[in-house]
Amino acid sequence: MSKAIIQSEDYKAFIIDIKECIRAAQIKAAVAVNREMLLLYWDLGQRLILKQQETSWGDGFIKQMSQDLNLEFPEMKGFSLSNLKYMRQWVQFWSSHPLYAQQAVGQLNTESKSQQLVGQIMQIPWGQNLVILTKAKSHEQALFYVQKTIQNNWSRAVLSHQIESQLYARTGKAIDNFQATLPAPHSDLARETLKNPYSFDFLTLREKHDEQELENALVQHVTQFLLELGAGFAYLGRQFKLEVAGDSFYIDLLFYHTKLHCYVVVELKAVKFQPEFAGKLNFYVSAVDSQIKSPEDAPTLGLLICKSKNDTVVEYALRDIHKPIGVSEYTLTKILPESFQSSLPTIAEIEAELEGVGE
Repeated sequence: MSKAIIQSEDYKAFIIDIKECIRAAQIKAAVAVNREMLLLYWDLGQRLILKQQETSWGDGFIKQMSQDLNLEFPEMKGFSLSNLKYMRQWVQFWSSHPLYAQQAVGQLNTESKSQQLVGQIMQIPWGQNLVILTKAKSHEQALFYVQKTIQNNWSRAVLSHQIESQLYARTGKAIDNFQATLPAPHSDLARETLKNPYSFDFLTLREKHDEQELENALVQHVTQFLLELGAGFAYLGRQFKLEVAGDSFYIDLLFYHTKLHCYVVVELKAVKFQPEFAGKLNFYVSAVDSQIKSPEDAPTLGLLICKSKNDTVVEYALRDIHKPIGVSEYTLTKILPESFQSSLPTIAEIEAELEGVGE
């Protein structure tokens, strides 16, 4: 093939399209393999349960079964004693839910609700299924994490972190006025986007930190901050400047939510919630709606994340505000002693010290 053809735009576009087709086929193949493996595991788990119900065999036969299967299929992994027991536990767990009662897992082409839900379980890898099986406290929690794993393509490590940080208990728990300010179902979707509290356990701050310290730390750890905010948040900038009638104002953090198709104004307060905070955030949301939002965008959301709050005070403060605003708290687990924090040099001090050494 001539160099001219290789460098032509037509060939470049052609080969890019071919590569995308191959990648799509690889993904489909991996999904199909995972589904078939999980169907096999479900079948083995059911067979173990039935055999132990029909006989007086204890768990000793599972050890022998593991040895026999590994001997017959040395190239296959997954037939360890512990994994066979997990298969049994997995089937027992989901089969005990009313939606899964008498479910024929191999028949996933019908439209029944129970079969659709079992189909969701089959979409996530076995490793993630095990994390949910061993860490979730109820069927409702387990299904929540199954759906979130599908939506966000979480790895086992990320899934474990989300469960340990009690994402299920925190999702949709912020105090907001969305029902009064947003049309359905957008109000429900927006509510499910927010959490309370937000867990900033990846930060190390003084107990008496201020907003600037909190903002600096979150921007420095923006990847982990975005993970905590949840899927769909795209970071646009900090101290985002707004000009209103010649006066300058600065938003702490500005995001765009790709699933809700709206801007999200985030204000940080390292103190307890005060009613005037809601008024200031309302002003910022109005300004973004007027100056940045396009006609295709949904209404801008405001999110105030503060150190603590009185829920009744927040409800009163939001009652007569006409822009959609949510208020949440944040938590920290790693706190530096005041004396230790104050002894840390600033960047300017470090630079001055280095300049002195070089003289």
